[in-house]
Amino acid sequence: MTQKSAENAQNQLIQNSFGAAAQNYITSSVHADGPDLKWLIEDAGLQGDEIVVDVATGTGHTALALASHVREVIALDFTRPMLEAAQQLARERHVTNMRFIEGDAHALPLEDSSVDVVACRKAAHHFVDAPQALREWARVLKPGGKLIFVDTIAPEESALDAFVNEIEVLRDPSHVRNNSVSQWIELLKTVGITAQETRAWTIHMDVPSWTKRIRTPEANVQRILQIFTDATPEQRACLNIQQQDGIFVFDLPCALMIGTKTV
Repeated sequence: MTQKSAENAQNQLIQNSFGAAAQNYITSSVHADGPDLKWLIEDAGLQGDEIVVDVATGTGHTALALASHVREVIALDFTRPMLEAAQQLARERHVTNMRFIEGDAHALPLEDSSVDVVACRKAAHHFVDAPQALREWARVLKPGGKLIFVDTIAPEESALDAFVNEIEVLRDPSHVRNNSVSQWIELLKTVGITAQETRAWTIHMDVPSWTKRIRTPEANVQRILQIFTDATPEQRACLNIQQQDGIFVFDLPCALMIGTKTV
């Protein structure tokens, strides 16, 4: 399969998965109320006059959090139902300094050096060509511009990396991969963005709600349950896998990274 064919196939998976589930992401506490929404504002050092693009905005929670701290937010997403949900939330909250653009993270419909800040929260693990998406971030950022980046992450150990990504793909076939913090920092360095991790935390999940939100096929849910049942002590410790009242719960690692375009 060519790179373009892979991108087209991935885009179709994303549209199928998130188009149908858009309303679930409006109310998802992980996306709407995570502590990282406050942290990314605190760590970014915003001045109030920035133009921001929120790449893969989803239902717009990050864009809405940023809107009151900057001049304008461009909320961009590839999936129209998600973008429409974001517009709905903006109307309900009377937020007027937002623009909504349907577009691909791998080819941002923005001019070179046209934004002060690029934000991307809990979405980059869906990019079929992460290096290309990062090149786009660097392209549209002004010199000295900032990156606000949040994602679920993989452990640094390769075996545990494979374990985490296996369950993620089972849960959502549009998932490509969680990178580790060191992998993201190195990838960003290659496009001229110097970044550092400013926060690390976990999101407490239970398998039923985690899989229901994205409408995971039942066969895949059963496979995830079996993997958790058979998990090694190292794997259990990695995600803090436990059973509570007959339900598997676990903690998914996340990181917030702040970067600056240096070239």
